[in-house]
Amino acid sequence: MSKLVVRAFSISLDGYGAGPEQSLENPLGKGGEDLHRWFIPTPTFRAMTGKEGGETGIDEDFAARSFENIGAWILGRNMFGPVRGPWPDHSWKGWWGDNPPYHVPVFVLTHHARPPIEMEGGTTFHFVTDGIDSALRQARDAADGKDVRVGGGVSTIQQYLRRGLIDEMHLALSPILLGSGESLFAGIDLLALGYGVGERVCSPHATHVTVTKQG
Repeated sequence: MSKLVVRAFSISLDGYGAGPEQSLENPLGKGGEDLHRWFIPTPTFRAMTGKEGGETGIDEDFAARSFENIGAWILGRNMFGPVRGPWPDHSWKGWWGDNPPYHVPVFVLTHHARPPIEMEGGTTFHFVTDGIDSALRQARDAADGKDVRVGGGVSTIQQYLRRGLIDEMHLALSPILLGSGESLFAGIDLLALGYGVGERVCSPHATHVTVTKQG
């Protein structure tokens, strides 16, 4: 059965999934790039950026698993780009260039309509203006039995988490402190929502934890 999953989502030890003061120059906020020290050296990430090689091991195992059996993605608008408010034009087509790493349909939550964008490699961005339920319904239809991955950001994950709709999360706890930013679990009682801790594996760069819906 298709699951709604969060995978390879990095958070700091103090619980932040992005740093403060996000901008075009700092899309992950100040200090946010350090959250992904575990991911950047992996062959999976290097392939996403057109490079070869990389460090194998625990981090690569989790990075590669994060793309397995994914039939569609859901993203918040901030994960698609830095443009705010109504689209001034259609020139912005995402952070990743002509061939994004998704290679499946991607559903972007937004308040401002925009026609779908077909990219190289099988990625098509669809812009959903009628909420998270509609995005999930469309993504599951497009996934055709495979899992749907919520790629972020923090606010988007929280919206699905508060409704208990996420079946499984893989979180990479990076050994850094951000002090402020976007707190993933602010105001969320995971126990009351029926979640429990599953797999726990440490690498030199991160502690990988899975959180799953029980029952």
